[in-house]
Amino acid sequence: MTAKKPKGDTHPVTPDGRYFVVRGRLWRRSDPSLPEDRRAALVSDLMTARRAVGLGLRSADTSAVKEAQAAVNHAKVALGERGAVWWDDGAPDWNRHMAANTPYADWFATLPASD
Repeated sequence: MTAKKPKGDTHPVTPDGRYFVVRGRLWRRSDPSLPEDRRAALVSDLMTARRAVGLGLRSADTSAVKEAQAAVNHAKVALGERGAVWWDDGAPDWNRHMAANTPYADWFATLPASD
């Protein structure tokens, strides 16, 4: 098995396309069945919410931070990156696990050390 790197991605993607790897940790990818216009709108919402978190933190506005964090979570759930998994084969979710401690360990071991 080889790591897939979709155009524009800088991180390896698991052979099944469910996760990308950053510093050895698996992160769930967006649901590939989302229409591109919907995905783009959700990513825009996510980036807006992340900026709002930063603004709230810089201004020490805890209620704004909580509201923005909720918006981040909402966008990530809608994208399929959090919440119920978007695949339907019954496979467990390994999101945020270290790749070396998952069923992806053998695949991960084949990656260059910098990943």
